[in-house]
Amino acid sequence: MQPLIFKSMKLLNKVVGYNSDRLLNYLNKGWINNMIKKRLVQIVPDSKKYIAGNVLFQWIALISNIVFMTVITSFIATLAVTKDTGDLKQRILQLAAVSAVCFLIRFICNIFSARMSYKSSKTVKKTLRNLIYEKLLRLGASYNEKIKTSELVQITVEGVDQLETYFGAYLPQFFYAMLAPLTLFVYVCTINVTSAVILLICVPLIPISIAAVQTWAKKLLSKYWDQYTALGDTFLENLQGLTTLKIYQADEYKNSQMNEESEKFRKITMKVLTMQLNSISIMDFVAYGGAALGLIVSVLQFRSGYIDMAGCLLIILLSADFFIPMRQLGSFFHIAMNGMAASDKIFHFLDMKESEKGNKEFPGNHNISFRNVQFAYETQRPILKNINVECPMGSFTAIVGESGCGKSTFAGILTKKNENFGGSITIGGVRLSDISEKSLMENVTYISHQSYMFKGTIRDNLRMSDPDAADDKMWEVLRHVKLDGYIKEQGGLDMKLNEQASNLSGGQRQRLALARALMRDNSVYIFDEATSNIDVESEDDIMAEVHNLARTKTVILISHRLANVVKADNIYVFSDGYVAECGKHEALLEKNGIYASLWNTQCEMENI
Repeated sequence: MQPLIFKSMKLLNKVVGYNSDRLLNYLNKGWINNMIKKRLVQIVPDSKKYIAGNVLFQWIALISNIVFMTVITSFIATLAVTKDTGDLKQRILQLAAVSAVCFLIRFICNIFSARMSYKSSKTVKKTLRNLIYEKLLRLGASYNEKIKTSELVQITVEGVDQLETYFGAYLPQFFYAMLAPLTLFVYVCTINVTSAVILLICVPLIPISIAAVQTWAKKLLSKYWDQYTALGDTFLENLQGLTTLKIYQADEYKNSQMNEESEKFRKITMKVLTMQLNSISIMDFVAYGGAALGLIVSVLQFRSGYIDMAGCLLIILLSADFFIPMRQLGSFFHIAMNGMAASDKIFHFLDMKESEKGNKEFPGNHNISFRNVQFAYETQRPILKNINVECPMGSFTAIVGESGCGKSTFAGILTKKNENFGGSITIGGVRLSDISEKSLMENVTYISHQSYMFKGTIRDNLRMSDPDAADDKMWEVLRHVKLDGYIKEQGGLDMKLNEQASNLSGGQRQRLALARALMRDNSVYIFDEATSNIDVESEDDIMAEVHNLARTKTVILISHRLANVVKADNIYVFSDGYVAECGKHEALLEKNGIYASLWNTQCEMENI
């Protein structure tokens, strides 16, 4: 397109003496180049052949249209002067035959053009979503430190969908809009050079108007997407906490906040629509004005005797085809700009710095050692402060303390959910950062109080741990967690689970989560408040299984309830980010420190 604009400007200099050098320099700074996001095209190389195919079929359709217009204008011109009925009938039959062939060609080309568009958009969506998913896997469990889950969902779903039009319609139209006027220019030159030059000069006025609004549109659409993601975050948060809002009767307050966010989004949306409407109006003026100018020039040339009637009629009919491709490009451009704005968000995610990933295997001798470890979610507010923890292989280690002392953060660091910590963490003498995340996950099982259960069957959820597990093995682990009887009553392993297993009680969900963990038979098990907010019977059953595991596995138990850690080999008491005390239950009681105070308080409360 840029060469077309430059050639047209040079012609304009020669024809009307207009000094377009300043405008050419302005366009050369990058406005036109920015109409195509090169990185998008490079990142999806398979789409190029479909784009090229789309352009080719549109061009063939254009050629067939030119042939049809030429035949029909010749027929009309002949009809105006001939009186031979026999010859007329023959020409009508020829016209009908040519018209049928041309229409058939255009019909076939339109079908194949649409197919190329579909394949191009399909390829880009598949490629980009694969890239996002692969990036997510490389970021690992700590991805939420870099991007919000709601934003990630938005760019993966709607952000990628916005690029469907960019690849399926805009890019093919971009190249076709450059090819079509040049093709018509060459053909019309064989009829009348003056008319061809005038029409070609007017064509670039449309992309110039596009370029004129591009910078403003880019900034506006960037704000649009920022507000869109902000609204999505607010909506998702309110939806997830709707029950809590109802309990505390705070839903009206959150509703007013949501209305404010919605109003901001409405205003930015209206600005986008206004910008699009104004630019489309300008493009319509240029397109219709250019076609009208071509009509006027052709009539003047006919009156002056430079062209015959057939040539005049042909130029009149073809003049609109000079501008229609560019006009369609202008329409697609606004949608494409939205896609390019979304691609900025996608590339921002894809360009996120990745932590160095280890490639070593999980060591067989897996003594876990924390030395002077520090961690902070925010620089000004450290969570862990120079903690030292030892978890020998085959030991039962407990982490206790008041809420907010850093217990769960400790587990997050060990499972690589929380990175960028200070100090040294080793497993069997190997640095945690040197162990591959895949190997770590294959040997360390993490069970929290919010273990996620997927919609499907009991069998589906259990086989996530062991895809090849036989039914006997699954029934065995269900028996260990005392869930086998209930499952049999509900239809066995094919029992249907709702989303997040909402048709199970809290205790049953945790038992099922434990059963799924037992399926893996890993070396290390981390229980992070796994018995929180469940009934006493379920808690006792789960803790009984934890103690059984501790006989043969390395178990790290994080618990607020001290009665669960009495049998631990070593208990670490966290306080204000430090390890305040450590030792066995009896020894810690004798110290009469923080642990003893927490123990006495809990005993008094439970006795009540």
